[in-house]
Amino acid sequence: MNALDNHILVIFGGSGDLTKRKLIPALYDLFLKKLLPQHFAVVGVGRSEYSDETYRTHLAEGLKKHSVVSENESADFLQSCHYVVSAFQEEDQTQAFIDKITKLDSDYKTEGNIIYYLSTPPSLYKPISKNLGTCKLSRSSSEFPGWKRIIIEKPFGTDTTSAQDLNSHLQSYFEEEQIYRIDHYLGKETAQNILITRFYNSIFEPLWNRNYIHHIEITASEQEGVGSRGGYYDSAGALRDMVQNHMLQLVALIAMESPTNFNAHAIRNEILKVFESLRPLTMEPIERQIVRGQYTESTIDGEEQKAYTQEKNVAQDSKTETFIALKFFIDNWRWGGVPFFIRTGKHLPSRVSEIVITFKHVPHPAFVKNASGQQFKNQLIIRIQPDEGIQLRFGMKIPGLGFDVDPTHMNFKYADKYANHSETNIPSAYERLLFDCMNGDASLFTRADAVDLAWKFVQPILDEWEHNTSFPLYGYPAGTWGPEKADELKKLYGKWRQACKNSTDSQTYCEL
Repeated sequence: MNALDNHILVIFGGSGDLTKRKLIPALYDLFLKKLLPQHFAVVGVGRSEYSDETYRTHLAEGLKKHSVVSENESADFLQSCHYVVSAFQEEDQTQAFIDKITKLDSDYKTEGNIIYYLSTPPSLYKPISKNLGTCKLSRSSSEFPGWKRIIIEKPFGTDTTSAQDLNSHLQSYFEEEQIYRIDHYLGKETAQNILITRFYNSIFEPLWNRNYIHHIEITASEQEGVGSRGGYYDSAGALRDMVQNHMLQLVALIAMESPTNFNAHAIRNEILKVFESLRPLTMEPIERQIVRGQYTESTIDGEEQKAYTQEKNVAQDSKTETFIALKFFIDNWRWGGVPFFIRTGKHLPSRVSEIVITFKHVPHPAFVKNASGQQFKNQLIIRIQPDEGIQLRFGMKIPGLGFDVDPTHMNFKYADKYANHSETNIPSAYERLLFDCMNGDASLFTRADAVDLAWKFVQPILDEWEHNTSFPLYGYPAGTWGPEKADELKKLYGKWRQACKNSTDSQTYCEL
């Protein structure tokens, strides 16, 4: 790793929930590992009335809840945290910010190096970036000669047109290489390990293609409902909130070719090729490829659960999907004819994100049955969260007479492997991504052309839902695995893999 340049990290939305729960704890962990540069400052920008001291007290409360805190070390870290009261939406709201940055740049000797983190509603992306440009703080200048980078949280647009418009606006004030579109799924250790699993291990790479793989499924399920996010979620839904970004990024890691080397340019070029190869959903009726659902009221462990339309800030006649299952293909030499299935939803039985690679049967299955008289396929299961790890499912002979075969599991869990290695503890996604941005490494951030292609892939679904008011929206009781129709989508390729109900179960990976 290169030594990081001294710099200032500016968090717009510095008094918000994401900053308190995720960003500051991630920065504190980097501080404890001595990975921050010698001269480093955090500047929170927001409307809430904080001084530097009261802001530090506010952040300290978050550290106590979300980090393992050493009082002396946390005090040292918090001394580098500062605050500016500013909405930063109009030009006349920028002077206090400019004055603060000018002073801190001098005090901390950061030489004009600044990262801007937009932890704000998407409606503020344009005015904030515009004002940074107007103030000559978006690029190197005589007053602030160092590098500038900007981190954008999702959602990055709401459809193809809005995403293109936002890209065009940002590129008016920042160069593309300055823009870091963050997807916290790519910061997860197991997501990154997909690349090592595939491209380092010769036992996997020769099999990673249409000749040996039967199908691939990716699940990202959430156990909770929308909770307090009803206002946002009702305008987004599962397709915009999860599929267009998180899910398709995981598809890209699974399907991409090996990059020529592991730098940002090469990796993101290969991701782009996957998106260019996605078969357009308009090539067959969309209702054969998509199942959308919405959770209804139910009872879980004796406790009444609300329907989605009963949640706060959700319209009573809402047709917003809280579940979506999708079947699609990647039309290239490696994946021709291999179906990909993805599903994601709210209020499902467990919180789990995992990828299941199902291999084809052997050409001549001499041992045709297991203990139940049924064939089964080999599987590689990559668990993204929780209980990060990998499972290999293969056949073993049942002891005794005959040659009956039974499936067995070989498990690897990060928590077990590195339980006694504090120096290799799994960093949070935000810790990894913040560090990469500080280091100028955009490998795990999304490029504008990839964002555009991802939106173009899902746009036909949005158009169909908008223009076809009779498109089915299936109800499913809260706490179940979604509409039964989703099982029909995958019927010819076997059942969806069902994870354990709770991540605390002793058997991390459950039988199908």
